[in-house]
Amino acid sequence: MALSLLSPIVRLLICLFLRQILVEGATCKECFTHSRAAYYPNSDEHGTDQGACGFGSFGATINEGDVSAASLLYRDGVGCGACYQVRCSNTKYCSENGVNVVITDQGSSDNTDFILSQRAFGRMAQTKDLGVSLLQLGVVDVEYRRVSCNYPSKNITIKIDESSNYPHFFAFVIRYQGGKKDITAVQLCETQNFSCKLLDRSHGAVWAVVSPPSGPLSVRMLLSDIDNGDESWVVPINTIPKDWKAGEVYDTGVQVDS
Repeated sequence: MALSLLSPIVRLLICLFLRQILVEGATCKECFTHSRAAYYPNSDEHGTDQGACGFGSFGATINEGDVSAASLLYRDGVGCGACYQVRCSNTKYCSENGVNVVITDQGSSDNTDFILSQRAFGRMAQTKDLGVSLLQLGVVDVEYRRVSCNYPSKNITIKIDESSNYPHFFAFVIRYQGGKKDITAVQLCETQNFSCKLLDRSHGAVWAVVSPPSGPLSVRMLLSDIDNGDESWVVPINTIPKDWKAGEVYDTGVQVDS
């Protein structure tokens, strides 16, 4: 029956129902998205220590090696460090919960959104034996959703890049960021006069500045919620010492959980 032939009340109810469906579809934070996943072809069960996010060897072993490269979800490096629940669709092999992975690299294969570590790929299965069978498939249909990263007893840390050389250049990567917000801007501030510089995203999760400030430094991070657009600055408790050294790791003293 044509909508115009229905009573005004019925037409109104139908319109409200359709509008509610559209609103729920547009704002669903817990919904899964359908995609495909492959795995790293190397013999190591973990990820790669040459990932595009700039994490180095940390990017291969974080989250006990349950890591992944991403294609569109890489988002020019903004997606580095984000966590996703990924579960395969074949009920013969796959568990209901799948596996939670951390994005540490960029890449795609055969129209995939994820290239998982072999460990993570196998852990989507119900058992270890079924995990072996799952690996033999190579590429599988999956569904995924963004979830909070969780690092018990860990604060956000700052790893000074080996290329850093005061007073000419300063770069670092942010590690162990909890929650499920994106770091979209970073400021490097002198703690004595509160003068700050807005840093550039060098690549992946690496932030850099030419002619860095001197003295003890504070790293301020802008966290953005991709779902509702909320933004907030996180200011570490601890500072980077005046005599910082390339390759060193410094604990910020703070963590986020949402």
